[in-house]
Amino acid sequence: MSAQQRLLLISDPDQPQSPAFDRAAALAEATGATLDILVCGGPSGTLWLLDENIRDQVRAAFFERQHAWLDNLGEHLRARGIQATAETFWADKPELEVLRFLKTKPADLVIKPTRHEFLLKRAFITPLDWQLLRNCPMPLHLVSTAEHRLPRKVAAAVDLSRTDAESTALNEHIVSVAEDFALQCGAKLHLVMAYEQSQSFFAYAAGPVGWTEALQEQLTGNLHSTFNQFAERRGVPGHRRHFLPGVPAKIITEFAVREEMDVVVVGTLTRKGLDKVLGSTAEQVLYKVPSIIAVRPPEA
Repeated sequence: MSAQQRLLLISDPDQPQSPAFDRAAALAEATGATLDILVCGGPSGTLWLLDENIRDQVRAAFFERQHAWLDNLGEHLRARGIQATAETFWADKPELEVLRFLKTKPADLVIKPTRHEFLLKRAFITPLDWQLLRNCPMPLHLVSTAEHRLPRKVAAAVDLSRTDAESTALNEHIVSVAEDFALQCGAKLHLVMAYEQSQSFFAYAAGPVGWTEALQEQLTGNLHSTFNQFAERRGVPGHRRHFLPGVPAKIITEFAVREEMDVVVVGTLTRKGLDKVLGSTAEQVLYKVPSIIAVRPPEA
C-alpha cells in the first residue's frame, strides 16, 4: 500500500454517516484518491417469511432510500473536491459481492464501519466484518470511532517470536502498510510487540530444551534484542517502540487505549478449527480499539 489511488468504503445502510465515512472522506481529500462507495443490503431476520410481493416492496424501498442518500452524498463530496462513485446491491451473501467488486475495481484500502455482533451470534453466523478479515485480499480498515478524521497515531503490531517465512513476510507487510498509512495521514508511527511470559510460550519458541528461570530471561532478552533490531531497521525511534509482556490481544488493546492510538495495524491469517471460532488477534481487538487495519500475508 503505497500512495493511495483508490479507496473503497463499504457503507452500512443502518449507519450511513458513520466514523468510517468521515475517515474515508478525509483520506480521499488528503491523498486525492478516488472514493468508491458500496452500500450493502439484503434480507435479514424473518423477512424471508413474508409474502414475495412484500419482500419485493422492501427491496425496492431500500434501493430508493439509498439512491436518494447517495445523490446528496455525491454533491457533498464533489464540493470538497473528492471524486467518488457509488453502487448499491442487495444480496444474501454480501461478502461475495464485495469480493467480486474488488476484482473489477481493486482498492488500495477497504474501509468499513465496525458492526458489533455478540459472541453467541458469531459462534453460529460469521459477521461480515469477520468474513472480510479472513478473506479480503487488500488492507482492511475497520473503524469503530474516529476522534480524529485523519489519524495522528498509528501502531504497527508485530510478532517476532516466529521466524517462519510466512510470519516474517507478514511482519514486514504490517510495518510497510502502517508506514505508508501514517505518512499519508501525517501521523506518528509506533511499533508494538506483546509477548507472553510463560513457560509454554518460550518452550514453543525455543524447542525441546530444559526450562529454567535463567533461560526465560535469556530468551526474553534475545526477543527484545530482535525487536529493537527490527525497529532500528525500519527507522522507528526508541521512544516509539513498545515491547510489552502479556497476552497479545489484551496487551495490544490496553496499549492502544492508554496511548490513544487512532489505528492499530495487525496481521491476520486463515484460521482453522477452534482457532476459527475463537478468532485471531485482529478479531479479538476489533471491538475494543478505535480502529484497526488488518493485513494478510503478501502473495508470493
